[in-house]
Amino acid sequence: MNSNTLDSQRIIQEIIECLNEVIPPADSVPLHEPFFGGEEWDCLRECLSSGFVSSIGPFVDTFEKKLAVFTGARYAIAVVNGTSALHISLKISGVKEHDEVIVPAMTFVATANAVTYCNATPHFADISSETLCLDPEKLREHLAGIVKKNPDGDSINRKTGQRIKAVVVVHSFGHPAEMEKLLSVCTEFNLALIEDAAESLGSYYKGQHTGTIGSLGTLSFNGNKIITTGGGGAILTNDPFLAQTAKHLTTTAKIPHPWRFFHDQAGYNYRMPNLNAALGCAQLDQLPKFLAAKRALAAKYSSAFERVKGVTFFLEPSFATSNYWLNALLIDPALAHNRDGLLDTCNQLGFKLRPAWELMHTLPMYTHCPRMDLSTAENTVRRLINLPSSVSLMIGPGTTAPQLERRSAKEN
Repeated sequence: MNSNTLDSQRIIQEIIECLNEVIPPADSVPLHEPFFGGEEWDCLRECLSSGFVSSIGPFVDTFEKKLAVFTGARYAIAVVNGTSALHISLKISGVKEHDEVIVPAMTFVATANAVTYCNATPHFADISSETLCLDPEKLREHLAGIVKKNPDGDSINRKTGQRIKAVVVVHSFGHPAEMEKLLSVCTEFNLALIEDAAESLGSYYKGQHTGTIGSLGTLSFNGNKIITTGGGGAILTNDPFLAQTAKHLTTTAKIPHPWRFFHDQAGYNYRMPNLNAALGCAQLDQLPKFLAAKRALAAKYSSAFERVKGVTFFLEPSFATSNYWLNALLIDPALAHNRDGLLDTCNQLGFKLRPAWELMHTLPMYTHCPRMDLSTAENTVRRLINLPSSVSLMIGPGTTAPQLERRSAKEN
């Protein structure tokens, strides 16, 4: 048995010990599950009683207002999911057919898919080892080598002949990207900057909430996010014209009227239902508590893994405050060959660890897309594992419907 095998076995055992130390005993520990411990049932009952459960209702308006207040955005437009938020943000940023959009190679597939919904092409860029997000310096160097400006000031990719129109930055696992440097790159090359903040509700770049720094930001409220509306997303912006356009397009481009159905362009039925927004209002009220729990869990992980040689717990960048949506562990390169063995062992024991997403350029529908050198992303994805990160690991189980029924039965 060689030293690498022995080291791998040691690390697996020590990681399991750390997980047992941090996580309360359970038969199975999900990667990230929703937490319902507030007024969710009251809000849902109120919504059901009102009869307004679909795309019109007061909870949608309330949710949008609460979201704008929390994030500091001037406008928040609730939609059916984070992918639809990205799609609309790209469209109203001027992305057209055959354009290219810069997207990190390490992201969830929805980021790249939204680009294709515009009949545009994802152009994959590398990440920074300091943030796990787009590397602004490497991106600037890449663009300087391939871009020529046309008379309108647009950036044209010399290799493909296509216009590069926008950059989508993803705040990976809740950690903010280096936004000032990315804004500088986008200004230099005349590119729109859209923030995919699906994972970073409650994260801040130098005191400013993610999703409010670029021209548009998008959020997701899927069941695995820090708060959930079941399915849902939102568009954030400080621009009144962009906000009005986003709201119009996501409500089927219907001209408001008491009884007439007139639509002035091909719009999208991307409206968040009132029932989902009711859940979201109750969840958003608990967000400060959730954020405190997530940061406390990250602190426990960081302390526990300090003693394990060969792994590094990923900490927020120095300029940022992260929500630690998914806690991440990086295995030393020399031991990364046994990452899948570690994942298998931990999952068999009930710890639902997972790797990062498959890199976008390795997926069959995106192998033909333009890309820069992706060495950091390729190195990182082989070494990264996500640890169980649910709020309930720090503040106990939430209240479910069966629990409410059992409690009522006991009280009666």
